[in-house]
Amino acid sequence: MKASLIKIIFHRNIVLNNPLKRNALSLSMISSLREDILRDIESTDLRVIIISGEGPVFSSGHDLKELAFEKGEKHHREVFETCSEVMTLLPKLPVPVIAKVNGLATAAGCQLVASCDIAVASEESRFSTPGVNVGLFCSTPGVALGRSLPRKVAMEMLLTGEPMTAREALLHGLISRVVPEDKLEDETLRIARRICESSRPVVALGKATFYKQMEQDVSTAYRTASRVMVENLALQDGQEGIKAFVSKRKPAWSHS
Repeated sequence: MKASLIKIIFHRNIVLNNPLKRNALSLSMISSLREDILRDIESTDLRVIIISGEGPVFSSGHDLKELAFEKGEKHHREVFETCSEVMTLLPKLPVPVIAKVNGLATAAGCQLVASCDIAVASEESRFSTPGVNVGLFCSTPGVALGRSLPRKVAMEMLLTGEPMTAREALLHGLISRVVPEDKLEDETLRIARRICESSRPVVALGKATFYKQMEQDVSTAYRTASRVMVENLALQDGQEGIKAFVSKRKPAWSHS
């Protein structure tokens, strides 16, 4: 796995870089992903994280050889607990995470896409949870899928293992945008740049609130969101943005 912090547009590229093994999410790969995600996460220079895969497969999910019986239950538990930790970490990060998908995303690879805040995919990309076909039902990917897709669509994926096209994934809400392969990089960077134009603390507050209120009933969600809007106004950048709008000028974010 390789990562680079691009100062110009304040985003970090994290590339799943084991194409010979179809970017399988082995324990070492998952652990490296967690380290790369958390590196300098509180730095104001970091505004967006982009996750992609090297080669024709975004990620094929867990390394099945690593899940062989001889590895033992302790190892299996560590694999799934570490993976679950990473998936639940993504929504909690103070910066948005974009999945840039070009190719196949299966099982835990599909789970990773579903766990990101935004997902941009090329037209030829495919998404599936085929674990049932090899006797290992995709229960952990089902957590993310069940919260991204309509229940019956998620269950069809989980029960049949049949792949979903990029257009179908867009239709059902698994991904946010589909573009031709030759436009994937440009479109992903366009979205990243647009996010980077906003105040980091405002984005962080908004992202955290979105996921919190989604777990609440409507009345509680509105109380939560109303309270956060007041907190947002108390931020220096909250006031700066309104003053800039009224003065018809570009805001000068202090990121505080």
